[in-house]
Amino acid sequence: MPATHHVILDTDIGSDVDDLMALALILGTPSLELVGVTTVYGDTALRARIVARVARLTGRSFPVHAGLSTPLSGREVWWAGHEGALYDDLDAETFESDDAVGFLVDRVLARPGEIDVIAIGPLTNIAAAIERDGRFAGAVRHLWVMGGTFTDDEREHNFRSDAVAARIVFDADIPTTVTGLDVTRLIDVRAEQVERIRDSGPLGALIDAEIRQWWAFWDTQWNVPHDPVTVLTLVTPELFTFSPLGRISIDENPADPGLSRHEVSGGLTRVTRLLEADAVSARMVDGIADAAPVAER
Repeated sequence: MPATHHVILDTDIGSDVDDLMALALILGTPSLELVGVTTVYGDTALRARIVARVARLTGRSFPVHAGLSTPLSGREVWWAGHEGALYDDLDAETFESDDAVGFLVDRVLARPGEIDVIAIGPLTNIAAAIERDGRFAGAVRHLWVMGGTFTDDEREHNFRSDAVAARIVFDADIPTTVTGLDVTRLIDVRAEQVERIRDSGPLGALIDAEIRQWWAFWDTQWNVPHDPVTVLTLVTPELFTFSPLGRISIDENPADPGLSRHEVSGGLTRVTRLLEADAVSARMVDGIADAAPVAER
């Protein structure tokens, strides 16, 4: 069995279904130990309650902390409007605190060099942790980021939503792997895969409903699993091709922020270049389906 990685997930779960899929994949992967989950961007308390519900559905126990709601850039939060709509009595769910930044700092500094952080939303919490304690950046084992695009001039949502935070994070010299839209779009999720996930148990049924809600929102019959792909760059790196190490620059132009560039010259950041589509897709679906409640294992 691969060595265990101790991970904190930082997420804007509740809008695009891929955050929920990433959380399920982590829970269904024996080589990952979930140290905790932090939420970011918009109504982070609602997002934290969604995570708490997932924990209860799967019989798991891990700390959940709500984080920063407003981007450091001051950019207006994009809100789909359906967040939490599929969860009955969501207000009954509880979480540990509204200080996700404090949790990140305390937990990482307690175990320097041991904890991977998987950041699949705007990088506001991570940037704030870097600024709160100068030791944080040097104590993270590795940062795994979903964001940007590196083959054209498109602005990806996470970097565009808080370009200031992204710049702070990439200037901090944390060992980092970034997976952008140019790679995550090489696979998608379609009906036959959704059926496999749906039949795996209560969490699978919830993911199925969230996927179909997302399809209805965009009037499609498919979606791109950006965030689970990012998780798999940690779990199965052999299925990916990465660039040499370098540095990422972020355009903070308020009128159209978030343009990302990777330059191979010094630095500790690599970007994902390619993936083995069939193998990544199969591993993703299997891992999500394996996030069954403990009682069913």
